Amino acid sequence: MSQHGTTILFGLRGVRVREVVRHAEHGRVVHVLTDDAGAAACPVCGVLSTTVRQRRTTRPRDLPQGEERLVVRWHKRQWSCREQPCPRKAFTDQIAELPAGARVTGRLRRHVAGRVADGLAVSVAGGGLISWPISHAAWVQHADGALGDPDPVTVLGIDETRRGRPRWVQDELTGRWRLTERFETNFVDLAGPQGLLGQTSGRTKVSVIAWLNERGQAWKDAVQIVAMDPCATYRAAVRQALPNALVVADHFHLVALANQAVTDVRRRVTWDTHGRRGHKTDQAWAARRRLLRGRERLSEAQFTRMWNDLVDGDPTGEILTAWIAKEELRALLATARTGGQRHDIAHRLHRFNSWCARSGLPELERLAGTVQAWWPEVLGFLQTQVINAGTEATDRTVKTAARTAYGFRNLDNQRRRVRFADNRRATLTP
Repeated sequence: MSQHGTTILFGLRGVRVREVVRHAEHGRVVHVLTDDAGAAACPVCGVLSTTVRQRRTTRPRDLPQGEERLVVRWHKRQWSCREQPCPRKAFTDQIAELPAGARVTGRLRRHVAGRVADGLAVSVAGGGLISWPISHAAWVQHADGALGDPDPVTVLGIDETRRGRPRWVQDELTGRWRLTERFETNFVDLAGPQGLLGQTSGRTKVSVIAWLNERGQAWKDAVQIVAMDPCATYRAAVRQALPNALVVADHFHLVALANQAVTDVRRRVTWDTHGRRGHKTDQAWAARRRLLRGRERLSEAQFTRMWNDLVDGDPTGEILTAWIAKEELRALLATARTGGQRHDIAHRLHRFNSWCARSGLPELERLAGTVQAWWPEVLGFLQTQVINAGTEATDRTVKTAARTAYGFRNLDNQRRRVRFADNRRATLTP
């Protein structure tokens, strides 16, 4: 193969292959020369030099090619700068793939960064190729180039994920120990392709407001709807930082609260009746899964069996009362699919509140009180049908990225990694 063909096959821009030899210890050795006229330009004044002071040979690391080991020997020139005003007196060849001081080719750095972007841990992506610090620096450069400040969004999702385990820390002033839980609040674009917009430490009102204020007033003015779980702290923060935005309560968590009320009633009735926890021989315990299903997901045979078993096994009728309350709340939330008509909402809300009030069960009264306290946000969901599912999917991506990296010690590394992973997921999702 000609030198020109070998240069094409090697494919490193800015150099040409002089020869390829086989070495007993190093395997294949590729000797390359500079093939870029701009390499003779002084990095300070930019004037092309014509005076070669000496020649040097460097050993940059490059991508592996083929099964046999391949090493590179770059025979480069050291130039003299003859411009009197220029403070630089000497410099060596440098090309885009191998700038001054580089010991790793640009394509090897991009290769490792791409493997990290595909989900590998930094130590795995660079294993056998380059060290962890260089691999991480290549990944940081790649990620920071792809990520920037989040653009304005119209629908914002907020939720939290736990970062690590709770820890005991000692106050420096009082000397008292307190248990801290490390949480990250996630901000997600629910109407656009940006995915995870950013994270902030903690799940407090102050931290959420600070993150939103950092985006600027124009960014905050663009937010029209904010979806969240029923969390009073987040609601207070959004009302202060985004007073013109409509807050929407996620309906999934409202149904989860209703299911939890059914479970609480079942457990309490079991203790009051039998003085113990539920056994597999108890009819209420056997029906615990079906109690949490929607009525439409039960066949007629399943529904009839559940109903009759609870009538026979629960003389108080409280478990079925709680189940009916749960279905009334689901019917109320289902009015969102029919356009959120005011008369449908009013009718279903009255049925739900009346049933909970007449039941006399503390679990249902507490459930009705929660719905009442969050009614403006529930009504926002019924009228807009905005849900927080995209934020929940982001939470899963955050946890997956942490497991892939075997945990993060550096908070900046974690935020960069999870945001890149979520933006990649959002971009690839059809």
